[in-house]
Amino acid sequence: MKHNLSSEFIFQLFALLITIVVVHAVYVGIIRPSANAQLQHQMERQLAGEDFVPERSLAVVVRDYEQETCFILLFWALAIMGYKGRLSLQEKAIHRQGLLEIPDGTSVLPQDAREYSRSLEALPRTEQNFLLPRTLLSGLQRFATTASIQAVSTTIKEQCELESDRLDSELSMVRYIAWAIPSIGFIGTVRGIGDALGQAYKAVEGDITGVTISLGVAFNSTFVALVLSIIIMFCLHQLQLSQERVVLDCQRYADQRLLSHLEVH
Repeated sequence: MKHNLSSEFIFQLFALLITIVVVHAVYVGIIRPSANAQLQHQMERQLAGEDFVPERSLAVVVRDYEQETCFILLFWALAIMGYKGRLSLQEKAIHRQGLLEIPDGTSVLPQDAREYSRSLEALPRTEQNFLLPRTLLSGLQRFATTASIQAVSTTIKEQCELESDRLDSELSMVRYIAWAIPSIGFIGTVRGIGDALGQAYKAVEGDITGVTISLGVAFNSTFVALVLSIIIMFCLHQLQLSQERVVLDCQRYADQRLLSHLEVH
């Protein structure tokens, strides 16, 4: 388990670094030059006194530093959820391996528990760390030591509850990112409004270009942040649904394949 945590931490760290490099490169090489060229062209037309409606392209909407930060956090959160989603799929796949093959009508006595545990103990170390093998092995070991079906049932329930709590706690970083993105968008809003107020004297003199650009920063940052937070929350709820199904399937598997065969004379 400690190895899994360290591997996940390393993955998250490298995912963050790669995301920062890639997103910043895209902004420096593509988005900001395109947005600046478009804004410069519009400013020239305004100064020339032309009557036109400024067009706001995607590059203009996402060009500021707040939006760049939001995209970095978005892709980092998606990478974290992708990693956890892959683990969830692996957990689901192990349910199809037939870990505990007990023929119908066969009763498992406390002295038989050790024999059925051997197949679980023979699994590769990575597979032994999955929820289902751990739960079945804990249930068999408890049955061998206590000869109590109720104790096995309690063990299975506790294992699933602990796993559910662990999975929920490990999503705290994603929840923080989902909260941070709208907050960063609000920071952009405050910055844009502050810049607009600082250039109010130019608007009084008839030059509203600076005020318009600053207000665009304010509204664009909030707009982008809210859209990205919606995407993250949707993906987060889908991941949580998948993890909850894994835990419920594990408990159902243990009830049907283990508890129903236990017998105490």
